[in-house]
Amino acid sequence: MKKIIVSLSLVGFLWSCSTTKTATKQNDVAVTIDLVNVKDDKVMVTVTPPTFTNETATFHFPKTVPGTYSEDDYGRFIENVKAYDAKGNALKVAKTDENSYSISDATKLAKITYLVNDTFDTEGGAGFGESEDVFSPAGTNINAGINFMLNTHGFIGYFKGKEETPYKLTVTHPENLVGVSAMTDADPSATSDVFLMPKYANLVEMPIMYSKPDFTSFMVDDMEIIISVYSPTGKYTAEQITPNMENMMKAQKRFLGPINSTKKYAILLYLSDMAAKDAKGFGALEHPTSTTVVMPEMMGLEMLQEQLKDVVSHEFFHIVTPLTIHSNEIQYFDFNNPQMSEHLWMYEGVTEYFANLFQVNQGLIDESEFFERMAGKIAQSLQMNDTMSFTKMSKNVLNPPYKDQYLNVYQKGALIAMCMDILIRENSNGQKGILNLMQELAKEYGTKKAFKDEELFAKITELTYPAVGEFLTQHVSGETPIPYEQFFTKMGVTQTTIEVAGNPFLKGQTEPYITVNPNTKEIMILPEIELNTFMTTLGLKNNDILLAFNGKDYNLDNIYDLIMASMNWKDGDDLTVKIKRAEKEQVIKGKVIMPKEKQDGYQATDDSKKTVREAWLRG
Repeated sequence: MKKIIVSLSLVGFLWSCSTTKTATKQNDVAVTIDLVNVKDDKVMVTVTPPTFTNETATFHFPKTVPGTYSEDDYGRFIENVKAYDAKGNALKVAKTDENSYSISDATKLAKITYLVNDTFDTEGGAGFGESEDVFSPAGTNINAGINFMLNTHGFIGYFKGKEETPYKLTVTHPENLVGVSAMTDADPSATSDVFLMPKYANLVEMPIMYSKPDFTSFMVDDMEIIISVYSPTGKYTAEQITPNMENMMKAQKRFLGPINSTKKYAILLYLSDMAAKDAKGFGALEHPTSTTVVMPEMMGLEMLQEQLKDVVSHEFFHIVTPLTIHSNEIQYFDFNNPQMSEHLWMYEGVTEYFANLFQVNQGLIDESEFFERMAGKIAQSLQMNDTMSFTKMSKNVLNPPYKDQYLNVYQKGALIAMCMDILIRENSNGQKGILNLMQELAKEYGTKKAFKDEELFAKITELTYPAVGEFLTQHVSGETPIPYEQFFTKMGVTQTTIEVAGNPFLKGQTEPYITVNPNTKEIMILPEIELNTFMTTLGLKNNDILLAFNGKDYNLDNIYDLIMASMNWKDGDDLTVKIKRAEKEQVIKGKVIMPKEKQDGYQATDDSKKTVREAWLRG
């Protein structure tokens, strides 16, 4: 971040003098975000409050937002909070914690102003739970005149006791930038957008991305899908990405059937250039009517499309749960004292399972790839605590040691959903599966009716079979590991050894072939590790220092770039490697031969179970 040049006291004075007319009493919260007059990489936000009868008002910024499962303290990106009466006189403001401010003489309060710093500038690129980084898709970007990622929870706060108050959001922006959102703009102006939301919880689920116009739209049945893309170098456009996305989302809708909670859905794709002050946390965050996605721009188009297929499909399936089917903890989410639900196995696990199942169901992948994906999830889940109660972990996910197991929601959570699907198929002779269960739960609850955490298992058992209830008690709330082979056998699928594509620099997704000298920043092949076919084919050796690939230099500072570049390599590609061996530099030219790795997998072997297996995989 750049240092503030003008003193904050002077800036506050000027702002206070700009509005001296008497404020009109109102019953909504009016917020203005100024994207035109960006100062020192900070954005000014002005809040006109509703009427207060108490002498003290509390203004909060979120500690946690739905879907992140982490305490991010968005208040730490806010500074210079000031409050004024209708005549521009300053009111006393006291910061009470990282995310909260107490305002005195609240009956006179006419305006609050503050500055917002963006989160992208602060990212270090560490993994989940390993730093204070805000997950990029939940973060904010301020790049004056070029791009603004407005995850609204990062810019807008709320008054305690006024959470149900309507919001009017006005965003002033440069004429050359267009804001894309699932919200409807009520202002026809080319430099101002106005959005009306019934309450704060609705507003913070409505991200907006401002950038030079690059968006497309298409219909999926009666649902409008909008795709907006920001690509810093112009490498990718919405038009390039849309055909695959359209095919995928139409397939998702065919798979889902009648479940439909929105008529408009926005996909906001931010492609990071991986610069020092840019997003480094890749993935997506769901919202009821949109998703924010962050990916590295350096990805090849084919890989980007594959990643988007997996990531966006996951987020879109969140319209089933928790956006439609959810507990009280979700329905009445407390942004500053969050209470977590026991059922991350459903919110994230079922969603992740659907993101894979629909692809085999709709013919986007074959069954062998589906089995490979499930085998990979089994392998990754077994690296975590396989005896920890999943409901207990979910309920306490914000705190150690449970937060350390969070990523298992995408692994074991999906496997829990798979096993439930198999049990339902087995007991219904293939006539029903977990999708039918979710459809029935959606009818039972829907977007406005929540369930009690402790009642869900009983409801699921009522709607399915006793065997499903027993599974949930034993393997989800209980601590008994799941015998996956037994479940696959029910579908005529048995364990085998399969060969999968590997990474040139990483063995089995966890064990690196390379290391980095922290003093010289040089990348070196580990001295004693058994080399893979990629390295032996090129004639690389243990202890070789890797200086450059295809003319581009690499070291500690851009090692992630090397990993990403390698993901675009294919067998037979020409490759030139500059190395240092025994203190002498040399250049090696050769062909890429990507490594293969053997791992546990599954394949269909029992034709007597073919009918129920086909029902499981293809509906």
